[in-house]
Amino acid sequence: QVQLVESGGGLVQPGGSLRLSCAASGTIFNIYPMGWYRQVPGKQRELVATFTFAGTTNYTDSVKGRFTISRASAKNTVYLQMNTLKPEDTAVYYCWCYFGTDYWGKGTLVTVSS
Repeated sequence: QVQLVESGGGLVQPGGSLRLSCAASGTIFNIYPMGWYRQVPGKQRELVATFTFAGTTNYTDSVKGRFTISRASAKNTVYLQMNTLKPEDTAVYYCWCYFGTDYWGKGTLVTVSS
């Protein structure tokens, strides 16, 4: 079993920055496929940024150059630095990992509004 706990969401003005954190706990060691998805009401959950099985990164086009995913492997923690935020980035952000099956956090709300 893996538990994922997100933190760092909130309200920010357009152009601002936020940093999300996700800590994984449980009987785990070096989870590699791990990252972030987001969902807006009425729309499908979409990939934002993830680490792949190979340890490479994968970003959706709309966040390239603005968001950066990083991790502290020893702590099974992944971060999402979000810069130059736009109103269309408003969503619930979910932490995800794959460890035999998909695991999801409960989500953290990011609101970009003036």
